[in-house]
Amino acid sequence: MDKVVATAGEAVADVPRGASLAVGGFGLSGVPNVLIQALYERGVSELSVVSNNCGAMESGLAVLLAAGRIARVTGSYIGANKEFARQYLAGELEVEMIPQGTLAERLRAGGAGIPAFFTPAGVGTQVADGGLPWRYDGSGGVAVASPPKEVREFDGTEYVLERGIRTDFALVRAAKGDRHGNLVFNRSTRNFNPLAAMAGKVTIAEVEELVEPGEIDPDAVHLPGIFVQRVLALTPEQATDKKIEQRTVSAAPARGTVND
Repeated sequence: MDKVVATAGEAVADVPRGASLAVGGFGLSGVPNVLIQALYERGVSELSVVSNNCGAMESGLAVLLAAGRIARVTGSYIGANKEFARQYLAGELEVEMIPQGTLAERLRAGGAGIPAFFTPAGVGTQVADGGLPWRYDGSGGVAVASPPKEVREFDGTEYVLERGIRTDFALVRAAKGDRHGNLVFNRSTRNFNPLAAMAGKVTIAEVEELVEPGEIDPDAVHLPGIFVQRVLALTPEQATDKKIEQRTVSAAPARGTVND
């Protein structure tokens, strides 16, 4: 089945207001920026987003966040996103913060058809006991707090029950993909992308290089096409448009040294 769509607008044309989205990427690595921009241009709002973080440097999900299009975020990292913090503390944004490994497993479990699982991460904290502020009231009080979760003992150790995550759509970015939706991720871009793709009921992948079926060695496939419904081939300019979150440059050697 040829899953290639012609444009980013076509790829996200049926994402409705209020949809839930699992979005791949970590920081600026492996973020489906072209699909996110297409959602922004469509004006889709009240989105519930599941992603490790919510964009940075006016890139990625930060585009939707700054426009007020995101109503709820499930993630594990805020980072240096000041607008994210402002909206959260002002009561404009509902935020469920969970341990990063738990987030990864909740996405994987949802995609694998596992409704819930037990993990020791968070036992003895508000993650398990409840009371984490999901939404503030704008004046310093908590309007919505996380509920308590089931805790059970196995072999003398306590574990907390976490639910698998399924979303209406998933947006991911891959280095290479074929027309059947088989995907390959390059190095650190293989972060939350495969997991987000598994969790989406409809998964849309933007790929930097589109190849024909059979050109990817089956042993090299990181995510099988069964998890992907649409493939968008990026232009060379889109594929190479990659920002650097933090650039560190060493000081120039002093003159008169052996490096002159």
